[in-house]
Amino acid sequence: MAAAAKKIAENLGGAVLVKGGHLVNDATDLLYEKGRKHWYISKRINNPNTHGTGCTLSSAIACNLASGKSLDVSIRNAKKYLTGALAAMLDLGKGSGPLDHTYRLTTST
Repeated sequence: MAAAAKKIAENLGGAVLVKGGHLVNDATDLLYEKGRKHWYISKRINNPNTHGTGCTLSSAIACNLASGKSLDVSIRNAKKYLTGALAAMLDLGKGSGPLDHTYRLTTST
């Protein structure tokens, strides 16, 4: 993950977030920015319904940035939201279904 993030940053510039949702033991993401690495460690949620996790994470980060939060806080908030949406265990349709984007409306987390 670190080598890939560094290579992308060198080729394209800017900050690079490599998500770790497909890791076996956890869902730790890596932010590579200005030659520094920052790991966002989170537990892996065993949920087969993961359709849209990347889009959800990037949209949540963008919303946080648009509201004036720093990149670090935006990533932390987005990962917390994504983890909650996965942990809600919505089971819709067949195959890899969507996350529960409305989980905050029905829980107190």
